[in-house]
Amino acid sequence: MQLELFRTLWGDNRRWDYPLAEARAAGFEGLEARIPSTTAQARACATILHDAGAPYIAIAMTGGGVIPAQSATVQDHLNDLREAIDRALLMEPRFVTILGGNDRWPASQQVEFMAQAQTICHSAGLLCCFETHRSRILATPWVTLDVIAQLPDVLFTADISHWVVCCERLLNDPADDLSTFVERVHHIQARVGYDQGPQAPHPGAPEYAPALHFHQNIWQQIWLSQHARGYTTTTMTPECGPDGYLHTLPFTNMPVADLWSLNIWTGQTEREHFQHVLSNTDSK
Repeated sequence: MQLELFRTLWGDNRRWDYPLAEARAAGFEGLEARIPSTTAQARACATILHDAGAPYIAIAMTGGGVIPAQSATVQDHLNDLREAIDRALLMEPRFVTILGGNDRWPASQQVEFMAQAQTICHSAGLLCCFETHRSRILATPWVTLDVIAQLPDVLFTADISHWVVCCERLLNDPADDLSTFVERVHHIQARVGYDQGPQAPHPGAPEYAPALHFHQNIWQQIWLSQHARGYTTTTMTPECGPDGYLHTLPFTNMPVADLWSLNIWTGQTEREHFQHVLSNTDSK
């Protein structure tokens, strides 16, 4: 099994060829980004990807911004998804991560949305997976485990940092059995959260070593599960980002770190981690 790293474009508003060139220089395969909001933009981005021979992971965001419109119904979110998928098809994504729904929805409503969303994507010939994210569906592991039991063939994008914040603790108690979820993860968004925040100032800082170890253990479980499921390639997007995730200094609002440097560090560290895990697995 091979690991392919993707660069997030969260917070990077440049034309895609610039961050793509930087990503390739740092050993990343391609880009993960929101589906452009217009057909013209999607076509322009598709040309950049095609000319570079770069793979793309699409993010379909429904119901408004990262925080969804609270009045948006399941049907509103599904309508947004249909329009986004039409544009995504122009870009031939590897798969689509859906950032959808609302954390206020009960599990039954989340199941309804996910089942219909999966049908929309499959009808378009696209694999989809649903992202774990605060303010959205799957905001906590406990709701997610309830949903999983009702949707036996749905796949997930794992961003465990959100669950750490929602639960206000590392989920490393013996009672925190996430194995049912791990067995359904298709893609990893790698960011190290801690009990009071979704992003450590630097994932390699010694004071955040317990948080890093927890996340790496989950990622390792996912890789081993995918290996057992017959995956030949697994994907990971280091996803340190702005928007209040990146720590800043009081009064000046100066960032305490460079985002791209944090994502390069995460990518390089996890590539070494992955190689160690797989070499031990293959030698058994």
